[in-house]
Amino acid sequence: AAAGLSYVGGYVINTYKSYDNFLQDKYALLPAVIIICVAVVMFIIGLIGCCATFQESRVGLGLFLAIILIIFIAEVSAFVLGFVYREKVKTDVQGTMRSVFEKYDGKNPESTVVNYLQEQLHCCGVKNYSDWTTTQWFNSTGNNSVPLSCCRQDMKNCTGRLDQPQEL
Repeated sequence: AAAGLSYVGGYVINTYKSYDNFLQDKYALLPAVIIICVAVVMFIIGLIGCCATFQESRVGLGLFLAIILIIFIAEVSAFVLGFVYREKVKTDVQGTMRSVFEKYDGKNPESTVVNYLQEQLHCCGVKNYSDWTTTQWFNSTGNNSVPLSCCRQDMKNCTGRLDQPQEL
């Protein structure tokens, strides 16, 4: 389990590099760091449990049980806090994403990140393609279309025009 959590934490940190313009909060990597720390602690606890079992130590096994109960209580608490604050996180991420979409001009680094995100997640805009109609880029182009990164990958001749929403 510790190895699995270490992999997940490392993967999140590595993936963060692709989306760091959307996650401008300095605490965005905190969950990944916590996951890696939990993995280290789990490894140590597992080692204690193994040693206590091999030595058949009642005190060691009691300590192992107490630690496992504390971890269970912490997991339940984290789940409850995540459930309670999910809307705040959602609102914060959407606000940051909207500000990055406002900076879109098709050439700057933010534009590259927006295009990459839309292609990788198979999405268009923050909520849907209509989010583009309020951006400065959409109004300046005047061609009533969204970026080509909004196009479905199976559509070969997609132009991004809003009058063809089935292609987005």
